[in-house]
Amino acid sequence: MSEGCIRRSLFVTTVLFLTASGVRAQTAAPQGQIDASIEVSVVKPHPAAVMHNNFSFQRNRFELEDQPLLKLIAFAYSLNSRQIASAPGWVEEKHWDMSGTTNLAADATLPQMQQLVRQLLKERFGLQFHREKREMPAYALQVVNGQPKVTAAADPNVQPLEWTQGDGRQKTENYRSCTMTDFILIKQLFMDRPLVDQTGLEGRYDFKLTYTYNDAPSADADADAPPTQFTAIKEQLGLKFEPVKAPVDAFVIDGIQPPTAN
Repeated sequence: MSEGCIRRSLFVTTVLFLTASGVRAQTAAPQGQIDASIEVSVVKPHPAAVMHNNFSFQRNRFELEDQPLLKLIAFAYSLNSRQIASAPGWVEEKHWDMSGTTNLAADATLPQMQQLVRQLLKERFGLQFHREKREMPAYALQVVNGQPKVTAAADPNVQPLEWTQGDGRQKTENYRSCTMTDFILIKQLFMDRPLVDQTGLEGRYDFKLTYTYNDAPSADADADAPPTQFTAIKEQLGLKFEPVKAPVDAFVIDGIQPPTAN
């Protein structure tokens, strides 16, 4: 399977912000974490002639620039964009700038970011939805030859974390105390199909994944460069993404509208 299936979109920038070198993304809310809420928000159409993708949550302020709602919905609800059904065309085509203040005193964790974006979608765009199972093309995460290479978490009681090191070409993703569900949550944001877990692995694990972030190594690539992502997943984790048709949670939009007045 070629890594050409990885989607190159503005949303990649969003996810790279969350998992950039030195930034740690919590994949589940820690016990006792404060509920995040927006106190003031301003929403405006983004100028079509300007490309400036920004996704920032710093202390009690947030700034989202040049964002289509389809990508924000996928982020807020941990979806692959192909799971989103019945979205009017403008949800993907129109881009928005959103800024404001929150009740937080420290930088938002990943679950808090999702919580804040869900509030924006509901209060400012009137998002209403329901979920249902639909069969669609997907990638199944499976164990290769029944022998996974992930290590049981040194401390399964600590909060799951994912952080990434590297540059635009080579990356190392580090996972601490993560389930396969946590792994899929991160990976599906880059894929052209939803992901389903068929590993049967139910514990928490510590592992890392080092790969060349490209469709294929160039002819003059460094001989010591890590493999491309799908090869790395097989060799380093003993896992693979297999194309399948499977029942997947569809996120069906029942109502959404242009933003309410500021």
